[in-house]
Amino acid sequence: MFGNLLKTSLLMAAIVALFGAIGAFVGGVNGMLLALLVGGAMNVYAYWNSDTMVLRMYNAREVDAVSAPQFYALVRELAERAALPMPRVFVIDEAQPNAFATGRDPEHAAVAATTGILQMLSARELRGVMAHELAHVAHRDILISTISATMAGAISALANVAMLFGGRDEEGRPTNAIAGLAISLLAPLAAMLIQMAISRGREFEADRGGAEISGDPQALADALEKIEAYAHGRILPAAEAHPETAQMMILNPLSGGGLGRLFSTHPPTAERTGRLRAMAMGRRFT
Repeated sequence: MFGNLLKTSLLMAAIVALFGAIGAFVGGVNGMLLALLVGGAMNVYAYWNSDTMVLRMYNAREVDAVSAPQFYALVRELAERAALPMPRVFVIDEAQPNAFATGRDPEHAAVAATTGILQMLSARELRGVMAHELAHVAHRDILISTISATMAGAISALANVAMLFGGRDEEGRPTNAIAGLAISLLAPLAAMLIQMAISRGREFEADRGGAEISGDPQALADALEKIEAYAHGRILPAAEAHPETAQMMILNPLSGGGLGRLFSTHPPTAERTGRLRAMAMGRRFT
């Protein structure tokens, strides 16, 4: 609990510092102060509203025991096993198989799955996936991923402003254009590295926690392999438009390879499934 609170605090501080650095470039001391104020306000706004923003980005629709009885009952059963409040349940009308959890705490959590994953996975595999998402809720790290996703997008937008309008020194004179280009490239990269530092370890822990909630590590391993195989060639438009949200998904939803894979917020699927299968065989999950 304390560790996740510390991570959240450090994340917020790092994001605000990036805002300040870009503000200082654009408008000197006054620009830095204004950017720090805006960054702090956005952190507060993201804390209370980032889950709604992300669900809206993905055009997620809320379902219940009437509109999606099997899916809703599955989530309810897992939430009871994990001793968690029942989260809100959403469906995203997209072919790519994927899922995520969001919300600032277990009392205000939501889980979402694409129609692609609901149609593709067996009931047992889907149970493993949703147990993974509820493990994120139980570990109280969904706030970290949601805030980092929304704030990373804001930093990229602010960096683009710096590139387009350039910087000013204390006397209002234009600064080096090359510095503006560097800021526009390095600021989003820094935000992405912050996400990476937190996200990869979180996925391993959610795999472990999900396997414990469901009692079936093999099911989650099978689901991850199937999702990776089916996801290729199936674009998730909202993720492509908002790549900062990719780290929230159970598997990287972005279509890019090469360097993009190198900076992926998710560990290699083979490593994840290897750990899960070792866990299923009774070996220590490290």
